[in-house]
Amino acid sequence: MDEAANNTPPHDTPPALWPPVAVPGQPANRLVEEPSAEQASTGERILDELRTTIRRYVVMPSEEALTAATLWAAATHLQTVWQHAPRLAVVGPAKRCGKSRLLEVLIEAVHDPLITVNASAAAIFRSIDGSNPPTLLVDEVDTIFGSAKVAEKNEEMRGLLNAGHQRNRPTLRVSGPNHDVQKFSTFAMAALAGIGDLPDTIMDRSVVIRMRRRAGTETVKSWRYGRDDLQVRALRERLAAWLASVRDEAIALEPKLPVDDRAADTWEPLISVADLAAGRWPMIARAACKAMTDYESGRDQDGGLKIRILTDIRKAFASVGNPPALRTADLLNFLNEDAEAPWAEISSGGLTPLKLRALLTDYGISSGNRRFPGGNQAKGFTLAQFTDAWTRYCPPEQPAPEAAPATDA
Repeated sequence: MDEAANNTPPHDTPPALWPPVAVPGQPANRLVEEPSAEQASTGERILDELRTTIRRYVVMPSEEALTAATLWAAATHLQTVWQHAPRLAVVGPAKRCGKSRLLEVLIEAVHDPLITVNASAAAIFRSIDGSNPPTLLVDEVDTIFGSAKVAEKNEEMRGLLNAGHQRNRPTLRVSGPNHDVQKFSTFAMAALAGIGDLPDTIMDRSVVIRMRRRAGTETVKSWRYGRDDLQVRALRERLAAWLASVRDEAIALEPKLPVDDRAADTWEPLISVADLAAGRWPMIARAACKAMTDYESGRDQDGGLKIRILTDIRKAFASVGNPPALRTADLLNFLNEDAEAPWAEISSGGLTPLKLRALLTDYGISSGNRRFPGGNQAKGFTLAQFTDAWTRYCPPEQPAPEAAPATDA
């Protein structure tokens, strides 16, 4: 487990005024005053207390991440209400980044925690009660997905975590002497902590907390079982009681979200909890949702090879004036000449026609014999082959910066 310095924690004193963020039903561009303790709702007070508790023991990477972790823990108490079971991916670049400590605190705050360091997929789905799912917490998850070779041996676990994000995705097993087919529920919220990113399909279903090593100037309170865990459990009882009291309201909620598609599926339970609490929580929840999903989207655009290749090919066409077609040889030269691109890492010689074809196969794009100016024929790609994929998968092109107006000397 991660070590923590035994120092007095920083006080969780929020500012009196919060930035102007759009809140449904309220005018835009308005500073929102934080309500006093007397004015705050029961839910708002409990979420504030949970947020303060997490900050007391863990140095979170941002205020948005702290908000997200608080709402995720609260959302576990209404799993039977939600249409999706968001994963919480607690990842960091190295050891001693606070991942295990955050999990320690969450274990005491979530509904019916089921903690494991390493377990088979069969053991996990047999532990999930479809009528009242537990909250799965997996530490050292890099031992399951840490390398391509290890991940290949745990494809069943990846499939389970993917399927369990959505309702009505049971796994089937044959059991008993009569070989009866038995359904096992997979739906349950899960927190996964480890070094390095999880498989893309799991990250895409996760609220991602990117932990970092605590600086010397950052202090937290030490965690002691028999003392701190009991305090958090007492808070959990109050949290569960409040959420049980607003269950019917939660069922009827259809919150407005600042994101769409799978990100909306993942964040809807968290935003719903924030709306139930009211006060400042709807605002800071949506701000966290937008900031964190935008950040992860940017990482995918820069780091996902199949997205990156489309973006780089778009640059290649633009660099020569977007001609109707481009020779494969010229395209490869452009891609391999970029020293900051990842293509040299694919093989010692950079991208080859074969490797380029592999990256583009999923988009239904392949090279063919093309006629170029001068009547010459060569293997190449047409601009029209990429336009649909660029629209669907690539970030919008950034306009070129305008030149500064000339000034008289």
